Amino acid sequence: MAMNLPSSSNSEPEVMMDINTTPLIDVMLVLLIMLIITIPAQLHSINLDMATGTPPPVQQKPNVVQIEIDAQNVVHWNGKSLADRAALEALLNDAKTHTPQPELHIRAQAKAKYSAVAGVMASAQRIGLTKLGIVGTEQFAAP
Repeated sequence: MAMNLPSSSNSEPEVMMDINTTPLIDVMLVLLIMLIITIPAQLHSINLDMATGTPPPVQQKPNVVQIEIDAQNVVHWNGKSLADRAALEALLNDAKTHTPQPELHIRAQAKAKYSAVAGVMASAQRIGLTKLGIVGTEQFAAP
């Protein structure tokens, strides 16, 4: 705290222009203590309602079909070459009847035409197969 000393030899005291902050600080401290007292104690536990009953059945892994398109645009079904589009669609129709539906992993070589890959994907979509995945795309990544 600062103290004002008279700077001149006048007999009249100078008027103090400073605000006395001591009562303000006292009130703030009392309010802070009241706030701390009224805050409820924090618990370090979480109440969870856990599910009861039988767990869901374990799902069996779906069959994975590897479809590869080579540089000559020949489609291979699990390593076996297919003669034409009709053979591919026959195998796709057969795959649609399986439960659960098999996953189709489509892998295209870098020199394969886009139309061949898009044709395989369009056939699978038209037949109603929904579990499609394109694998082996790391070969197309820019260095």
